[in-house]
Amino acid sequence: MAHSSELSERERQVLEAVIHSYVATAEPAGSRTLSRRFGLGISPATIRNTMSDLEEKGFLFHPHTSAGRIPTDKAYRTYVDSLMRVDPLTGDERRRLAEDIQGGGSAIENILRRAAQSLGVLTQELGVALGPRLDRATLRQVELVRVSSDRLLMVLSLSGGAVRTIFVEVPGIIADDALIGVTIVLNERLAGLTLDQVRTSLASRLRDVATTPQAAELLNIFVQEGEQVFGRAAADPLDTVVLGQPSLLADKPEFASGERLRQLIELTETRQQLGRLLETRGGGPGISITIGNEHGDPRLEPFTVVTAEYNAGSLSGVIGVIGPTRMSYDKVIALVDHTSRLVSNLLC
Repeated sequence: MAHSSELSERERQVLEAVIHSYVATAEPAGSRTLSRRFGLGISPATIRNTMSDLEEKGFLFHPHTSAGRIPTDKAYRTYVDSLMRVDPLTGDERRRLAEDIQGGGSAIENILRRAAQSLGVLTQELGVALGPRLDRATLRQVELVRVSSDRLLMVLSLSGGAVRTIFVEVPGIIADDALIGVTIVLNERLAGLTLDQVRTSLASRLRDVATTPQAAELLNIFVQEGEQVFGRAAADPLDTVVLGQPSLLADKPEFASGERLRQLIELTETRQQLGRLLETRGGGPGISITIGNEHGDPRLEPFTVVTAEYNAGSLSGVIGVIGPTRMSYDKVIALVDHTSRLVSNLLC
């Protein structure tokens, strides 16, 4: 973690100017440009010497093809932690987000899709969202429906309004009284637990509760297949990644090279990897920001991920943006934070 205490007041001013210049132009910042644009009150020669000091401390990088310098990941981290002032949203931005997210259906998937799209457009980054983790969802009710002679449909009603349906194979026709009896037992023993608790304690909770041989046979199927059945329920559609428009990133100068563009395409196409990335950035209130090499994965070094947690009743998920490390952190953070609050208000 970089600390601004490493820097003098002059170094802080010059570093902030370099970051603002590079974010705005995507061009390495030179001393004359900084002197002209930011009115630092010091000569270009002094700025040049200060930039050299910042480079020695690991805050700036000097591309061989340019006389200017660009910020390192360490510089962005120091900026985010110590130098940045978050821009308040404009009235137009607040209205745009509210209208975009509220318009359309109220299903969680639809709300997240609209939020990711709107967030992406307003930040000019890639909007992303991860559905709530359903292993933490509370089971409200279980219903068993006969679909055919050898198949049942198990309908799980969960906290937050989510519903999951799972097909269960059975060895033959289950009598109505056995089906009703097993449904009662499942609700008595499992309702009020999270799906994760159900999955890990199913065998002990359903032991020695059957009243008829057929009911015992059906309950045994749930015990034998409970890990898989309730695991599938927790991992069903909401545990997916929702993306905005990757083309918003593809147009940025960072992705002009074939290698960088390939990394971007791989990131957006590998939803499982992206889901894991977002999940590890969640887990608590407030904004989470991971910059470049902080990911610990060379494939993710070109990117910054800015996320916030949203709540859907007792459940939570993650929403935010992915973009190059050169991003308008002050504006992006304000937009992500406000969007997470809007989504929470709609889902709670």
